[in-house]
Amino acid sequence: MNNKKRIVVASFAGSLVLVLAACAGLQSDRDRPGFFVTSVGSGKGADFGGLAGADGHCQSLATAAGLGHGPWRAYLSASATPASLAVDARDRIGSGPWKNVKGATIADSVADLHANNRLTKEIALTEQGAVVNGVGDEPNMHDVLTGSQADGTAFGGSEDRTCGNWTRSGDGAAMVGHSDRTGLRDDPPAHSWNSSHPSRGCSDPQLAASGGAGKLYCFAAR
Repeated sequence: MNNKKRIVVASFAGSLVLVLAACAGLQSDRDRPGFFVTSVGSGKGADFGGLAGADGHCQSLATAAGLGHGPWRAYLSASATPASLAVDARDRIGSGPWKNVKGATIADSVADLHANNRLTKEIALTEQGAVVNGVGDEPNMHDVLTGSQADGTAFGGSEDRTCGNWTRSGDGAAMVGHSDRTGLRDDPPAHSWNSSHPSRGCSDPQLAASGGAGKLYCFAAR
């Protein structure tokens, strides 16, 4: 084989290796954990210092649990203000698919997440693989902060559904979902994972009063 042919073959082989490595990396990302419910809240109710602070909370817990790949994003919407447009939770979390820390599939895509996800009490695990207390447990902590409508979009109008865009720990309200998909009523919102009811306030005691602990849904936005 002459030198020119050797160079062509070597170049082709090198390109093939890069392609295979890229495919392996993609497959590896798809198989890695990409979802969890936070094991703890902010310690300041619904005040995370805004969306960036909530994302940082997700990233910090993921890193501590050995899930540092990401980036990790909190499933939170934000309301429009005179200085900024509304932010939809569904647009912040990547394209999927997502699995929990034990390898169970949550959803294959954003559309699947909001139409046919697999979340249940046994699937919506924390970053440590623990089950979140739900209806029938003491204390119940199934209220997860989202600030979102059922389709993953922000609420319009002037009524607060985000505790001041995640900066309040006193008066206000935030829309929550039920991580165990269980409620005390028979209507669909009582069983919604992301849009069940407004909280009774934004402080830790007010969140706890209806079954919450300031927890978030975290997704690997890849």
